[in-house]
Amino acid sequence: MEMYMLPSVITDIIGSQLMIILSFLSLRYTFLLIRKDPDNFLWGFLHYFCITLAIFAISRAVGHMVKQALLISDQKEIWQMLSPLSGGVNTLLMISVAAVTIYYHKGVEGYRAIQKKADSLRRANRRLEEAGTTMKEMNLHLEEMVETRTQDLALSEEKFRNFFHNSKDMVFFCDEAGIILDMNKAGLEMLDYSDKNPPHLSLNHLFSEESGLKDFNTTLTSQRFVEDFEAEFVKKDGSIIYSLLSATALADEKGKLIGCEGIAKDLTRLKTMTSQMISTEKMASVGQMAAGVAHEINTPLGIILGYAQLMKDDFPPESETFENLVVVERQSQACRKIVADLLKFSRQSASSPQDVDIHEILIDVLAIVEHNLHLDHIDIVRCFAEELPVVTGDEEKLRQVFVNLINNAQHAMEDEGGVLTIRTTYLEEEQMITASIIDTGTGIDLNIKNRIFDPFFTTKSVGKGTGLGLSVSYGIIEDHRGTIIVESPVMYENSCQLTPGTAMHIRIPVSEQKKISEEGQNG
Repeated sequence: MEMYMLPSVITDIIGSQLMIILSFLSLRYTFLLIRKDPDNFLWGFLHYFCITLAIFAISRAVGHMVKQALLISDQKEIWQMLSPLSGGVNTLLMISVAAVTIYYHKGVEGYRAIQKKADSLRRANRRLEEAGTTMKEMNLHLEEMVETRTQDLALSEEKFRNFFHNSKDMVFFCDEAGIILDMNKAGLEMLDYSDKNPPHLSLNHLFSEESGLKDFNTTLTSQRFVEDFEAEFVKKDGSIIYSLLSATALADEKGKLIGCEGIAKDLTRLKTMTSQMISTEKMASVGQMAAGVAHEINTPLGIILGYAQLMKDDFPPESETFENLVVVERQSQACRKIVADLLKFSRQSASSPQDVDIHEILIDVLAIVEHNLHLDHIDIVRCFAEELPVVTGDEEKLRQVFVNLINNAQHAMEDEGGVLTIRTTYLEEEQMITASIIDTGTGIDLNIKNRIFDPFFTTKSVGKGTGLGLSVSYGIIEDHRGTIIVESPVMYENSCQLTPGTAMHIRIPVSEQKKISEEGQNG
């Protein structure tokens, strides 16, 4: 072999060896990549590409080294025989490498498409997992919310049920036609119906007058509520009761009226008490007028009667003058009897004494006046005895006494408010009960303290009182064999200091039946 070819031969041999070494290094590197990430398409593709390249490098390098060896050993004939075979193998391997190289981009695109789809699936899966976690948390919170809401609804329903069943006023629900769908026990009792077999009622049955129902419906439709509507209801027996009605309209989602819910309070007793108060005031006025008239008439009648009796002694019984004097005497006595009967009628009205519970009277009176007291910022303190015997008397007249006294106490505190104390005690040794009405008002001036029970005496402004309340009350308590004691200023318990205000102490003897019962126990 010529010497000038030696560098080329050496370069060819070394290049062939480096080609083998580098291809196997690449193969080893792709193998490590596959072990680290077996599912990576790109590493797999490169690994198979390096295998093909390594085979091609071996074939080509071995071919070149065999060629150089045969040429150096001067065996060209053998190389000429092997040369076509080596060239064919190299060509095939070159084609394989070319094919792998050509489809590399397609493979990468496919891999990227698959990878993109996989990433999309992973993101979707991740979102599904997050949504699942969120749904799970929401489900847990939803259960708690439902449980809390259920408890709130149960509590609200219980409150409503207690209010509906325990209310002492009428509570009812009706539809748009006025048919009463439900009414509580107090309402049925107010109308004298049984709650076991409640009747089918409507507002037409409830209202005694069609005009009252028409005004109620008109106000409810226009304002969607009715407040403090005075109505007359018809009871089962056809009698009338007076009520104070408040109602609220019920509407559907479109605002159409579908019914109403209402509360009615029985004012019959209040109406009766008011009428009695008016009647009492009128009778007291008539009594005072009759007393004045009697005072003016009785004096001349007494003189006429006296002179007629004296003149009878001056004439014989058979004379006409004597008979005329007898007529004058008889008619004068008749006039005195008429005046006495008028006084008796004006001071007393027919009543049937019965056992009366003072506590019940006070509770009824406070229920009526409590609202007005609160409007004047007057607080009420009840100090009722645990056990209080009944008394014998007229319940309505005693109720009138307490109304008068409480009204006077309210008048004394209406400017600045105060405290009204109602105290009852039982004096067992004296067989008396005491009911005290104590206010923290301005008190009673000492100059007028002895005149407060005089008829027509009052410190109120014109139009606010007639001055008959205390005089009438005094007479009523006297008729019950009791007394009224006035204390002003007031000495409160556990205190040595006199405090401005007035205390009216009413003392009434207990019922005779109570006394007889205790005497029998002591005997």
